[in-house]
Amino acid sequence: MTLLKVPQPYDFALSTGRYRAFGPDLANLWHEGGLHRVVGGREVRIEAAPGGVEVEPLDAGTEPVVRKLLGFPFDLEAFAMHAPRDPVLADLVPRLSGLRPPLAPDPFESVVTSITAQQVSLRAAFAIRNRFIQRLGEPAVRAYSFPSREAVAASSPDELRALGFSQRKAEYVVGLARSGLDLHALAALPDAEVKARLTVLPGIGEWTADWFLARHLARPRAWPAGDLGLRKAVGAFYDGGRSLTTEEARAYEPRFEPFQNLTAHYLLTGWLTLRP
Repeated sequence: MTLLKVPQPYDFALSTGRYRAFGPDLANLWHEGGLHRVVGGREVRIEAAPGGVEVEPLDAGTEPVVRKLLGFPFDLEAFAMHAPRDPVLADLVPRLSGLRPPLAPDPFESVVTSITAQQVSLRAAFAIRNRFIQRLGEPAVRAYSFPSREAVAASSPDELRALGFSQRKAEYVVGLARSGLDLHALAALPDAEVKARLTVLPGIGEWTADWFLARHLARPRAWPAGDLGLRKAVGAFYDGGRSLTTEEARAYEPRFEPFQNLTAHYLLTGWLTLRP
């Protein structure tokens, strides 16, 4: 295996916790202390190592995907310097030292993942998504490639319904795959335009668009105020334990300028693991 250096401090297990907290994720599979991801038909294993991670295979084809998956675009050093300005973050960031939020390397995967999580528990979403991955993805050694846009476009809503999707979600996912929207081109657009392009599609609202900005594009100011978990986390840390409305959570956004995205990840992780 080859060492890929990660800016320190870095806690691999903490950073990849979302891939096992709600059950296995067949496209980002945790197995015996390592994360498995299929890249270009090859299964890549990533595991913790002093100073970073060991990756096999690591080459020009796999390294960009691994770097994206491990959240390299985030500027954690600047965020740590900013955190002491807020009393909650001043306490939380050192306690979660080494948390580098992972990112979805593929834009289609990012949107579909959010659609499957709409209005259901994350355990249910993972279970449905795994059946979807097994049905339309390609198996490698242990992990599967996430279903390609072409494979989903060639499927039907009825096929997805048989996997546990609701009728509407099945239509949304197939509709996205068959749409003319160039998801890769969104990376060149400002946040507001990205959201505008996404939300004209059926089934993609502000919540899904915000998570696309946060978990695929790593935009610093992405703030998924409509997310129930984030609303609970903000309420727990800042408002006496209340579960806030979307509007109330949105009002906190300027407080965390210009690190809304990292703040959201740290508040969510802190709420799930530390419970204020």
